[in-house]
Amino acid sequence: MPSGARMPHQGAPMGPPGSPYVGSPSVRPGMPQTVMEPTRKRTAPQQVQQQQAQQQVQQQQQATQTRTRSAKRRKMADKILPQRIRELVPESQAYMDLLAFERKLDQTIMRKRVDIQEALKRPMKQKRKLRLYISNTFNPAKSDADDSDGSIASWELRVEGKLLDDSLQSKYVLSKQKRKFSSFFKSLVIELDKDLYGPDNHLVEWHRTPTTQETDGFQVKRPGDVSVRCTLLLMLDYQPPQFKLDPRLARLLGIHTQTRSAIIQALWQYIKTNKLQDSHDKEYINCDKYFQQIFDCPRLKFSEIPQRLTNLLLPPDPIVINHIISVDPNDQKKTACYDIDVEVEDPLKGQMSSFLLSTANQQEITALDNKIHETIESINQLKIQRDFMLSFSKDPKGYIQDLLRSQSRDLKVMTDVVGNPEEERRAEFYHEPWSQEAVSRYFYCKIQQRRQELEQSLGVRNT
Repeated sequence: MPSGARMPHQGAPMGPPGSPYVGSPSVRPGMPQTVMEPTRKRTAPQQVQQQQAQQQVQQQQQATQTRTRSAKRRKMADKILPQRIRELVPESQAYMDLLAFERKLDQTIMRKRVDIQEALKRPMKQKRKLRLYISNTFNPAKSDADDSDGSIASWELRVEGKLLDDSLQSKYVLSKQKRKFSSFFKSLVIELDKDLYGPDNHLVEWHRTPTTQETDGFQVKRPGDVSVRCTLLLMLDYQPPQFKLDPRLARLLGIHTQTRSAIIQALWQYIKTNKLQDSHDKEYINCDKYFQQIFDCPRLKFSEIPQRLTNLLLPPDPIVINHIISVDPNDQKKTACYDIDVEVEDPLKGQMSSFLLSTANQQEITALDNKIHETIESINQLKIQRDFMLSFSKDPKGYIQDLLRSQSRDLKVMTDVVGNPEEERRAEFYHEPWSQEAVSRYFYCKIQQRRQELEQSLGVRNT
C-alpha cells in the first residue's frame, strides 16, 4: 500500500456512495433548485415600482374576489343547525320551521321578480279616454279703442284636453303625474276657410320637435267678425310607432293600424295557418294568390318580408274634427267635447320597476343574515367546547394522549417533516441494523467533500 493512503473504514462499502448520500447541499423534496439565468439583468428602479404597483392592484383584486366568494359561501345551508344540536335542544325545531318558511318565501319572491322582469320587456299599455275641449271667444270691434287690436273684431280658438280619471286604476296609482295635452300628439293642423284667410294664412300647424315644450292646450287668434268653418287634424304620437296597412293587406290580415311587430306576427300566423312555408326549404314561402297580388312574386324569402313590407305601410290616419267658430254671443259659453282613445303607460309598470330597483330593506336583511350566521357559528363553537369538556371529564388521561397525538400529526403536516420525529427521539431507533452502514456512508461523503476542497485550494495555489 502506498504511503499516505488510508484504509477504508471497517464495514464501509468500496466505491462511490449511493444516491441517498451524495455530498450535494440538502434540498427539500419536491422543491427545484434555483439556477440563475446567465442572461438575466437587474431590473430598473422604475420597472420595480411599476411591478410593485401591479402587484398591489392584483392583491387588492384578489382580496375583493375573496370577500365576494366568502359572502357567496354564506348560503342557506350555513344557517342550518346540526342534528346533534337539535337533539340537545328540542326547542330549536321552531327555528328550523322558520328557516323552511324563509326558503319558500325567497323562492316565491325570486319567481315573482323573474315574472316582473319578463313583463317589463313587453310594452305595457292601457287604453284611456282623452277628452278634447274645443271652445272659442269673440271680441267685437271697439270704436273708442286706443290700440289697433281693439279696433278690429277678432276671435280666439282654444283646443284643450285631459285624461279622464279612472277610479279603478287610481286605486293603484300612488303618485299621479299629470301628463301634458300636447304629449299625446305628433302634430296638430287647424285648417281655416281658405276663401276668408287666403292660401297663405289659412293653415295653423304645430309639429313635435326634439326641443318642443309640452303644453296643456293650443290657442289660435285671428281677425274676423263672421263664423268660420275649420277642420282640426290631430296626429297621435304612438309609442311604439304604428302604421296603416295597405288596403289589400289589411283585408287579408284583418287589421287596419298596428305596430310593425304585430303586423309581422299576423303575417306569420297567416303563413302557418295556410301552410305556405316550403316543406323542403324552410327559408322560403310559397305565395298563394293573395300573397302574389300583394307582394307581386310567386316565392319569397323570410328575410325579404321586412323590406317588402315597408312599401305596404303608410302613416296612420289623423283624427279629423270639423268645428264651426261662432261669433254669436249666445254661443260663447258652448264647448264641444270629443273623446279619443289613447294608449298610456300602465301605472303598474313604474311600481314594478321601482320594486326591482328598490334596495331599501337590502341592508337590513344583510345585517340580519350576518347576525344569524354569527349566532350559528357561536352555537357550533359552544357545541365543540361542550364535547371537549364532556370527553375530558370522562377519561382525562386518554383524552390528553389523543390530543397530543392529534397535535403531533397536525404539526407534521404543517411543517412538512419527513420521517417520524417521535420515533427518532428514542434510543432504540439508532440500534437498527442499517445504522452502521448509514454512518459509514455519511463519513465517506464528508471525506470526499473535504478532499475536493483541498484539491481545489492546492490547484489555486499552484496556479
